Amino acid sequence: MLLSAPSPHRQHWSLGMEKINFSGGEPFIHDRGEYLGKLVRFCKEELGLPSVSIVSNGSLIRERWFQNYGEYLDILAISCDSFDEQVNVLIGRGQGKKNHVENLQKLRAWCREYRVAFKINSVINRFNVDEDMREQIKALNPVRWKVFQCLLIEGENSGDDALREAQQFVISDEEFEGFLDRHKEVSCLVPESNQKMKDSYLILDEYMRFLNCQNGRKDPSKSILDVGVEEAIKFSGFDEKMFLKRGGKYVWSKADLKLDW
Repeated sequence: MLLSAPSPHRQHWSLGMEKINFSGGEPFIHDRGEYLGKLVRFCKEELGLPSVSIVSNGSLIRERWFQNYGEYLDILAISCDSFDEQVNVLIGRGQGKKNHVENLQKLRAWCREYRVAFKINSVINRFNVDEDMREQIKALNPVRWKVFQCLLIEGENSGDDALREAQQFVISDEEFEGFLDRHKEVSCLVPESNQKMKDSYLILDEYMRFLNCQNGRKDPSKSILDVGVEEAIKFSGFDEKMFLKRGGKYVWSKADLKLDW
């Protein structure tokens, strides 16, 4: 779970929480998205948060979910690292019999129909760094296209105890800048290099512990349920200046986006 502010509990919301972002893993796995939908509705109706968003690979999202919960969701970000299906399979984004790119277009249409702001997240790596995505991104017309440089996190995608090994995906800063330069005409592009990304998020895990990435791994704080937000956040490693520098604060409520649905 990735949050831009402390926690979905009234006492913590009162400390200044404005936005919550549910990420994973894949957040639609549990109960086919029903549990996630109830969380989204709770954050909007009970907490009155200005922005509720989700990051997903899109493979498990059905139109029925939009019908039931779309009104409570501000932004849906879909992970898309390539518009070449063979590359998606190569980097682990393949979805079996489904075509990831075709599914992306379907999700874009649902977001428009059910008035959810549509966003795309792309991780630039060894296998897609030379790809030209300009025409496809312009056609999909997301409110934001977040372009991340592949980042190694010890214990997650790097090191002996890693869940998966990502060393083969790593690109240099110069290669990342080359990709950005090729796509500079895309107005919705928001780049995030390793330097900008690493410490500029407030991340809570399933135990409501802040995850500190300052040492290249995710070191947990004590749970905010045990010690409260003000104490736990001291150990989050959060870099507020970098958060603002990378454009972390933006118009994130669909009520304020004034989109042409």
